[in-house]
Amino acid sequence: MPILEVKNLTKTFKSTPIIKGISFDVAEGEILGILGPNGAGKTTTLQMLLGILTPTSGSISIFGKDVATNKSNILESVNFSSTYVDMPWRLSVKENLTWSSYLYMIPDRKKRLKQIMELFRLEKIWNLPVAALSAGQKTRVNLARSMVNYPRLLLLDEPTASLDPEVASYMREFFARQREAYNKSIILTSHNMSEVEELCDRVLILKDGLVFDVDTPANLAKKIEDCYLSLRLTKNASKLDELIRRRKLVITVNEGITRIEIKEKMLPLFLYELTKLNIQYSEISIDKPNLEDYFMKVAKDKSL
Repeated sequence: MPILEVKNLTKTFKSTPIIKGISFDVAEGEILGILGPNGAGKTTTLQMLLGILTPTSGSISIFGKDVATNKSNILESVNFSSTYVDMPWRLSVKENLTWSSYLYMIPDRKKRLKQIMELFRLEKIWNLPVAALSAGQKTRVNLARSMVNYPRLLLLDEPTASLDPEVASYMREFFARQREAYNKSIILTSHNMSEVEELCDRVLILKDGLVFDVDTPANLAKKIEDCYLSLRLTKNASKLDELIRRRKLVITVNEGITRIEIKEKMLPLFLYELTKLNIQYSEISIDKPNLEDYFMKVAKDKSL
C-alpha cells in the first residue's frame, strides 16, 4: 500500500481553480520530485498534503489514514522544510529546534537535539540568534528542524536553495542515506534539475493545476527527440555545409565549434555520412536530452 495517496484533489480560491483534479501516490521509501512552472500549483499541493489548506474536493491519505479526519495523528510522523518559511528571529538555533521538538512526542529530546546538531553541522551557530544567520545557514536550520521527529514522510520545498555547493552536496547525500537506511519517503520541489535527476525515483510534472506527466527522470528525458552534436572541424567544412542544407538541420557556430541540432535516432547515419564525405574534426561531443530539456519544453509550449 502506498504511504501517500492523492485522489482527484482540487483547490479553488475565490472561484479561481488552482488545482484542477490531480491524483498520484508515493511508495514507502520513494523520493518523488514535483516540478512545474511558477503558478502550476506546487506549493498549494504541499500545503494541502500538510493540512494547512483544506482541499475543495478530493482526498489525501497518508499511512492509510484520511488527512481530513486524522491530521494530528498523521503529522506526528510527517515534517516539512521550506526556504520560504521564517523562524522566530530572536530565538537562537538551539531554542528554535528545542521549541519545535516539543510539538512531537520524542522519547529522548536532549539526545535527539544533539544528534540533529551534529548531523546538520550546526555546532558553530548553535547559540546564535536566527537573525544573525546567512540565508544558507537558515536553510540548513530549517532542514534540521524538519528531521527532529524522525519523520516517515518528509516534504521538502527547494531543500538546497541558498546553500553553497559543498553543503548542498552533503545534504543531497544525507537525504539519500536517510531513505536507504530508514526507508523514508520524500517529496521535494526544486528548480535544480540535476538535483532532481540525482535524488528522485520519479518526477511528477504539474502544469496549469493538472498532472501533465509522471515518470522516471530518464524516461522523461527520452521524450525529447533532439540532441546536439558539436564538432571542431579541420577539413571539408564546405561539404558539411552541403550536408546540413540537404538534411535541413539547424546549426550554430561559436568560437570554432559547430553545433548541430539533430534527431537522436539520426546520429549513427549522420556520423557515417561525415566519414563517407571525409569531413574531419579534432573535437566531438554529443549532448543528449536531460530532464531540464523536457521541463523547458513543457513550460514553454503553450499547446501542451
